[in-house]
Amino acid sequence: MRIRNGVAALLVMFLIIIAWLITSFQLVIYGDPKYRFYQEEYEKYDVTEALDMQMNDVMAVTEYMMDYLIGKEAVLSIETDVDGKTQDFFNEQDRLHMEDVKNLFLGGLRIRTICLIVAALSLAFLIRGEKDWKRLIQKAYFYALGVFVILILLLLICFSVDFTASFTVFHEIFFTNDLWLFDPATDYMIRMLPEGFFYDMVMRIGLVFCGGLVLLMVVMILWNRCGKWRKDKKKL
Repeated sequence: MRIRNGVAALLVMFLIIIAWLITSFQLVIYGDPKYRFYQEEYEKYDVTEALDMQMNDVMAVTEYMMDYLIGKEAVLSIETDVDGKTQDFFNEQDRLHMEDVKNLFLGGLRIRTICLIVAALSLAFLIRGEKDWKRLIQKAYFYALGVFVILILLLLICFSVDFTASFTVFHEIFFTNDLWLFDPATDYMIRMLPEGFFYDMVMRIGLVFCGGLVLLMVVMILWNRCGKWRKDKKKL
């Protein structure tokens, strides 16, 4: 019974951390409705010059694209002034690839919901079958944290050594086609979203994710100390 309860506690914590990872993506990507981070990145990488566009037009395209990715727009198509003429910013390859990206993102949100439901059910099972469930949960968190710290360190090493290669591997894992291979000469979207943009985005997501893990660690430590204080108080 104790082993089974320990496994349930580990499952709860792993699922919660996975859900937080997906939430970190969402917070960084959609946390600011004005997309100020995106504008800062566009200024940093001279995107308006690369596209021969005004910043307000680039931001209008960005907002439309982000609405499409979250399912608010049905078709990825918006006319704007780009490269010296008025035309659709997106081409057919953009639409096909971004449909894959949308499915991946929305699928991630569904996985988060499943993780939270299973975590809640597992926690209910644990509370019902284990009197000392609080201690098990606290202990399980630090085991799960150790696993994710190792994974984070490995990813940081990979990104530091060769971000381009790591980015390529990511696409090869999550996409079953080569539609993500763009030509800057013909594809405006890759000019708007250069590799440096994605590097900065990944680092930002990593900071939010790690910050949440640290915060949860502090909560677990305080929870543990509070429990010990209550036990010591009862003994007096």
